[in-house]
Amino acid sequence: MAEPAYHKPPASNAVEFTVSELSNAIKRLLEDGFAHVRLKGEISGFRGPHASGHCYFALKDDKAKIDAVIWRSTFQRLKIRPEEGMEVIAQGRITTYPGSSRYQIVIETLEPAGVGALMALLEERKRKLAAEGLFDEARKKKLPFLPKVVGIVTSPTGAVIRDMLHGFNERFPTHVVVWPVRVQGDGCAEEVAAAIRGFNVIPPGAPVPRPDVLIVARGGGSLEDLWGFNEEIVARAAALSRIPLISAVGHETDWTLIDLVADARAPTPTKAAEWAVPKLSDLVEATRTLGHRARVAIARALAGQRAHFKAASRGLPRLEDLIALPRQRFDAVDRRLPRALLANTRVHAMRHARLSTRLNPRLLTARLERAREQLGRAWHHGERGLARLAARSQSRFDRVAGRFGPQILLHRISRARESLDGCGKLLAALSYQRVLKRGYALVRDEAGRTVRSVSQAPPGTRLSVEVSDGTFPAEALDGGKLTKDRDRDEARTARPERRRTSSPGRSDGSGQGSLF
Repeated sequence: MAEPAYHKPPASNAVEFTVSELSNAIKRLLEDGFAHVRLKGEISGFRGPHASGHCYFALKDDKAKIDAVIWRSTFQRLKIRPEEGMEVIAQGRITTYPGSSRYQIVIETLEPAGVGALMALLEERKRKLAAEGLFDEARKKKLPFLPKVVGIVTSPTGAVIRDMLHGFNERFPTHVVVWPVRVQGDGCAEEVAAAIRGFNVIPPGAPVPRPDVLIVARGGGSLEDLWGFNEEIVARAAALSRIPLISAVGHETDWTLIDLVADARAPTPTKAAEWAVPKLSDLVEATRTLGHRARVAIARALAGQRAHFKAASRGLPRLEDLIALPRQRFDAVDRRLPRALLANTRVHAMRHARLSTRLNPRLLTARLERAREQLGRAWHHGERGLARLAARSQSRFDRVAGRFGPQILLHRISRARESLDGCGKLLAALSYQRVLKRGYALVRDEAGRTVRSVSQAPPGTRLSVEVSDGTFPAEALDGGKLTKDRDRDEARTARPERRRTSSPGRSDGSGQGSLF
């Protein structure tokens, strides 16, 4: 059976696209049709910003999922940061990524899906920070009793700072340093955290004084308004603060993460000012009260001690009774003293008499004779020792003197003279004055430098010319010629004055001084 013949398909009038053209057409269609959408979903696959600063994740519900991207510039302006599992409402535009033929939403704004989502996020952060121990009471610092400087982190234009300053002036005027920040909106959390860290790094003795206590203050508001104080960056900055910190954010019923981390939480900013410093009138009154109590206590103590001393003094014996017995002993000793002195004198007289019998001049003479004999023997030994030492020294001197005869010295002097004469002849042969005797001349300028070329002596230069028997002045003319004086006629008739060069020692006619 023969194969059927191949039939060419009929021509079609459909438009032919390339892959890129089709992808771009779909991209334009989606962007035109969904230029602005508001999308609710749960964040999935979020791992933080990419190295480029952009964020890539997905939004999903129980039936579908769409890719999402947040560009770096948009991410920096977001009020809240995306987190895994957070239910959010995203606003943006739908577009496609031609490289993978997928559509995605480019998010421009991001907000939680209702207050319930914010509260869930807040509870999650509270559990996380509590597990790290940031809320423990043991790590919280005690507030100073009377701080010299108070640092306040708040908005400089709101009513909060005015109320706090008014409270300080009423209670206890003190030095207040305000760090202005935004307390709501974009950048609020970063500025508050930077202010807390900035106060902590102020060194002692700086132009801006270092606070003794910090107050982070803001008026009341909704959960969204206070959300900047629920950010982790603020809570961690408060936890790391080495300066005691009072949180005064919102009203008494408003709670934020910084309230849990701070060393103290005031219900209102005005109450925080009251906690930071004591009331001056109370201190004055307490000082008066304590002073009065101290004076009364001292008076009572003195009265009690006085009564105690009086009671104790009644139990002490009289002075006459205390010195009666010592006085009797003194009188008894006084009566025995003359007899004791006389007996002592007799005892010493008898001892002296016994000793005097042993002190005979002959004993001293015998001792002197023995000492003289010992001295004579020592002198004799010393004399013989000195004689032997002198003999040995004389013998050594004779041996050494034999090596230093006059002939040896004369021979050495003669050789030194011959060497010196040879050096003198060599010096005379190499002296430049020998060259001058052969008809040459040495030309110097006014500074004493040697002139070796015509370029070194421009016209009008004063020169000094040295020949074999003296030196005379000269002046350079055009062409480098020399003359003895400016006037040529006087130079032909006048004999140039010659100065003989002086040299130390005698001269042998060559101008070279002698060393002898």
